[in-house]
Amino acid sequence: MTIILASTSASRRAMLTAAGVSFEALAPGVDEEAARDALRADGLSPRALADALAELKALRVSRRAPRALVLGCDQTLAVDDGPMIDKAVDRADAESILRALSGRVHFLHSAAVIAFQGEAIWRHVEKVRMTVRPLSDAFIQSYLDSDWEQCRWCVGCYRIEGPGAQLFSRVEGSQFAIQGLPLLPLLDFLRVRGVLAA
Repeated sequence: MTIILASTSASRRAMLTAAGVSFEALAPGVDEEAARDALRADGLSPRALADALAELKALRVSRRAPRALVLGCDQTLAVDDGPMIDKAVDRADAESILRALSGRVHFLHSAAVIAFQGEAIWRHVEKVRMTVRPLSDAFIQSYLDSDWEQCRWCVGCYRIEGPGAQLFSRVEGSQFAIQGLPLLPLLDFLRVRGVLAA
């Protein structure tokens, strides 16, 4: 059975490829910012928001490819389980985000939804507790100098698989989830479904 990743994320593509999952990748064609704003206005929690956006992407592509298993993913980040943080709009915003995260705990919710024939048939959300060490302004500048072109597309302005690992003193949860995909539960579903060998 065909698997379609409703995402152009290089990190998600790399994880699936490394895990030996055959798939195609398609852009979901969703205005994520507008969808996020509308769902936030409905008062969704960070966990529910990640799940709803993942489902929206999966369903959008599933309508175009109803015979495929379509995987939609999304992440949200909430400081101290409260206010949510989005992707930086520019470098100055990235600096502000990193200062806000400095010395604090935040929670990342990584959601995955699989749709088939226009309906969501599986979903999973993982929560990761992440502690950012105190960051000096000099470190923030140096870090952004080295990784801005990559981390600018990431919620929280970090790639845990890159220099962003230096931001943290403690991480409690799955590194796969941090990179954008609750991979192990997904692989389990694909084995149960008979797509991957058990």
